[in-house]
Amino acid sequence: MAGILAWFWNERFWLPHNVTWADLKNTDESTFPQAEDLYLACPLAFCVFMIRLVFERFIARPCALALKIQANGPQKAQPNAILEKVFTAITKHPDEKRLEGLSKQLDWDVRTIQRWFRQRRNQEKPSTLTRFCESMWRFTFYLYIFTYGVRYLKKTPWLWNTRECWYNYPYQALTVDLHYYYILELSFYLSLLFSQFTDIRRKDFLLMFMHHVATISLITFSYVNNMARVGTLVMCLHDAADVLLEAAKMANYAKCQRLCNVLFIMFGLVFISSRLGIYPVWILNSTLFESWEIVGPYPSWWVFNTLLVLLQALHTFWSYLIVKIACRAISRGKPKHITKPSETKRNIYWFLLGFHEGYIQKLKFVLASSYTMLRLSLLNAT
Repeated sequence: MAGILAWFWNERFWLPHNVTWADLKNTDESTFPQAEDLYLACPLAFCVFMIRLVFERFIARPCALALKIQANGPQKAQPNAILEKVFTAITKHPDEKRLEGLSKQLDWDVRTIQRWFRQRRNQEKPSTLTRFCESMWRFTFYLYIFTYGVRYLKKTPWLWNTRECWYNYPYQALTVDLHYYYILELSFYLSLLFSQFTDIRRKDFLLMFMHHVATISLITFSYVNNMARVGTLVMCLHDAADVLLEAAKMANYAKCQRLCNVLFIMFGLVFISSRLGIYPVWILNSTLFESWEIVGPYPSWWVFNTLLVLLQALHTFWSYLIVKIACRAISRGKPKHITKPSETKRNIYWFLLGFHEGYIQKLKFVLASSYTMLRLSLLNAT
């Protein structure tokens, strides 16, 4: 075990040339990020989870009921032991051959059995009230953490001059505010990871699990490597769009279509301008060129910048799809059907089509699937 730990914490990978872990030990004069600092995030994640339960029960739920959002879920399938056994033990999406066999066994027609499986699958989906409460909790957290990040960063020199992220690196002292910012972000994503096992299990369980693990790993990576200054810029930049996205979802659940449309337009503008403008000009320029000039490359530097460049590629891809399908939707008006598009394009297509009158129900699909994939894309490499 000691050999594995020594290999993992190899100084030649993590730190610049001629820097050792001993150089970054805390002293009476200065404090540096330490890996053991992150242990605090685990009990705090549990506290965040408990705060979420209280918030959803006593704040979000009354707000939802005041907006006349019903707690009723989808129609339940009638009890049937045979179909339930197939659903839980074999498949939730029976093929034609199995449907015909069940039809003969139960003396039901195939369409009735298909309807039963559809209703049974819908039972596992959270109600609109539950979704609203979750979105309100995330909106509240993102709004708070984004506001805190802006207030903190405007007092720092590296917000105005990104070269400050690399001067005297890695001997940059850890401040209380920076430590709080990182621990709170990490605790929140740990709480999201834990809550996956207590919330209603959803289709995107594995994707979101991988997304949370990747986010937690990358926050931890930048903290341990003391790239926390540029890490705060990345976190704050990405939190901005999340606030608008969660607000738009709440407006959709409350059936406030005009407000939802306005918020989604704002979200799209912030997403594209920040991902294709601010991120490459402000952050990538600093991590790739300024850090090379001031610090120089080393193994973990290559890993960190590879992830950031991959993130930029994802930003470009998503923005391209949004603009392309927006132009197509505008030129064609209100299309009546889609000819076998990919899942990604279908989600973005309905995202844009939702602004047309009469298609508001399609937004329910978009708000679940687009949120999952956009967040995964944005944070998989942050």
